[in-house]
This record gives sequence, structure tokens and C-alpha cells, in this order.
Amino acid sequence: MIPVKAYAALNASTALQPFQFERRDLRPHDVHVQILYSGVCHSDLHQVRDEWGDSLYPMVPGHEIIGKVISVGSHVQKFKAGEAAGVGVMVDSCRHCDPCTGFMEQYCEEGMTGTYNNYERDKTTLAQGGYSTAIVCDERWVYHVSEKLNMAGAAPLFCAGITTYSPLRYASVQTGFRVAVAGLGGLGHMAVKFAVAMGAEVTMLSTSPSKEKDALNLGAHHFVLSTDKGAMKSLDSHFDVIVDSVSAPHDYESYLNLLRLQGKLLVVGLPKEEPHVNPFALIKNRRSIIGSMIGGTAETQEMLDFCAEKNIVSDVEVIPIQYINEAYERMLKNDVKYRFVIDISSLGK
Repeated sequence: MIPVKAYAALNASTALQPFQFERRDLRPHDVHVQILYSGVCHSDLHQVRDEWGDSLYPMVPGHEIIGKVISVGSHVQKFKAGEAAGVGVMVDSCRHCDPCTGFMEQYCEEGMTGTYNNYERDKTTLAQGGYSTAIVCDERWVYHVSEKLNMAGAAPLFCAGITTYSPLRYASVQTGFRVAVAGLGGLGHMAVKFAVAMGAEVTMLSTSPSKEKDALNLGAHHFVLSTDKGAMKSLDSHFDVIVDSVSAPHDYESYLNLLRLQGKLLVVGLPKEEPHVNPFALIKNRRSIIGSMIGGTAETQEMLDFCAEKNIVSDVEVIPIQYINEAYERMLKNDVKYRFVIDISSLGK
């Protein structure tokens, strides 16, 4: 077994604290990765505090993992020691259902195995995440990362990145498309970067006028205050695609009205309250509301290669692990641009 240092939640009501556990010995297809950086996703906070229910403790969060390969199992050919590698939101699946054989393992009919807050396929071993010094994972769920990319900035690509890349690819966004992004946060800022890199004309929709400068600096071509009824009305039936990354309760209809013929509202934000949808806003222009959840293994590697080609990483604030509880409180106030990333070397201090 491989001893590992980490930070963990021992229950839903106490702060994360130092924790030690053991990773399994390498199986023939396993890769052992020394973790250098781990992104901090808002879902980490939800699960640590059992806000979605059924949380499992002790819980080591973290599913935006990047580091260096330490060693590989006897049958591994894709990786070798010293290479940069990463692990994302899932670490296994049934591998034989239609989604799995099509490399869309996130939709596994038996349920994917999450990187943490989940049991391994043996139903007894608790999976633990990236707020730790190392991870052991089957090579199918380990990804190559270009050394050209900033490693800290690349960590959030494994969740925030693929969560926005996948629906944009599904919608075939390309040069000539008009794309709007609703909400400028961890997801929204990545959606802007990807849509611009794909050649689209990109408009940021936000309730905060203070975010205009940031949106334009990220590459957006236009900024519209979504509370300005006149400005929103002027964009009626204007966009091919809107990426909705808003997690606060909001009205889908205000975005649907902006979609042109066969336009798509791509939903990646998760409001606590169920949204209201007016069917008349859907049938006009044959509009669609499409949900999307991360991406499969093949598409995740495609996204990482695209990021290497276009030099795309997340905008991050790097923190020591000892600051994680304060970082959670700042996340609740949206006080981060746009992703916290933990420097895992701080676990040794």
C-alpha cells in the first residue's frame, strides 16, 4: 500500500483537516501520479457539507488533479515515469454499456465511479480525491498534459474546462457562430475562452456591470447587462448557442428568447431551485434546452490537446492547503477569479 498525506472532511459540520490514508498497490493497468496541484470546485464544497445528500466520510475532495507520473503498472504503455498527467471527475465505470464503449463514461448506465465521495467498483473501498499527495488510477482515466501549459492553470481543465468544452463541441460551435455565455465564474470564464478559440463571436451576459472589463479581457467581443431589458430585447433571436453557467435561481425564458432558429441553450449551471420554462419560448424557432455533464475520456484528452494548441488554461489563485477552509468561505461570496488551485507541496509543510 502507498501512504498518502491529505486534507479531509470527517463529517459535514467541521472544517477540513490533515488526514492520512493509503492508496492501493499498483495493478497492471494503474498509473501512480504525484499530485502537484488540485483545483477547488464548488461541488467540493457542496459534497463536503453534504448539501446534495449521501456524502461519505472521511472525504478527501478534489477532482481537478494534475501532477507527474511516479510509476506505472506492468501492462501500461501510454505513460512513463516523469511525464505530466492528470485525473478528472471520474476514475472508473462499468466499461461495457453503450456509453462506456462509446467513451462517454460519464453517462455509464451503472453509474460512473467518482474520483471522491464514491465507492470503487468493489463497493467497499472509498474513493479519495486530489487534496492529497498522490493518486493511483487505471490508465483509462489518466490524461496526458502538455508541458507547454502552466500546470496550476491546467488543473481546472479537468472539470471546469471539460464541462464547458463538451457542450460547445456538441453544438458544433465554429467560425461564424454567435455564442453567448451567461455567468462569469469558474465555468463561464472557460466557456468564453473556448468559444473564442473555436472562432465564434462571443457575448458575455451578466447581472454585474463590474464584470465587463474582465469579460473583454478574457476575449469576449461584447458585454450585455442581463438586467437591462432594452439591451436584452435588442438581442431577440440573435444567438446560435447560449452557455448557461449560472448556478443561482434564474429564468430560462430570458435566455431562450435570445436564440435564433434551432438555437441551443446549453445548461451547465445547477440552480438549487427548479427553473420555470415557458413552452412558447421553446416552440418559437424550434429552440432546445440541452444539459451536459463533464465529458468522456476521449473527449477530455481532445480538450487537453486543444488547450495545448491554443494555450488555454484557467485563471487561478494558487493557495496552500492550509488555506482551504478560508477559500471555501470566499467561494461562497464569489470572491475568486476564477478558480482556487491548491499547491499540494504545502502538504509537506
